[in-house]
Amino acid sequence: MARIKRGNRRLLRRKKILKEAKGYWGTKSKLRRSAKGQLLKSGAYAYRDRRQKKRTFRRLWIIRIGAAVKQHGFSYSQFIYGLKKAGIELNRKVLADIAVRDQRAFQQIVQTAKEAASD
Repeated sequence: MARIKRGNRRLLRRKKILKEAKGYWGTKSKLRRSAKGQLLKSGAYAYRDRRQKKRTFRRLWIIRIGAAVKQHGFSYSQFIYGLKKAGIELNRKVLADIAVRDQRAFQQIVQTAKEAASD
């Protein structure tokens, strides 16, 4: 049976793993086995958190809109209901941005939503 000569395959694999694990704490950036395990875990966290980020931002926008609407004596749910009824199709990201940056424009939107909700 012929002898297998791997060349530098094993070294290249190890270098690739350790390069990706650079910056991890302790042996997780130094030893191949620990680094590989941590890379798998980190990949899982990254995959999960890319989805969670969207939820987190939506929650933030809702909180901002709710706080801004309360200043005008209106509830968040009634505000959203009024927007739907008035036919204003602004998403929560844009509404939160308007609430923070341009309070006059937001006040007009709230007024429109109040009128539509009371009808």
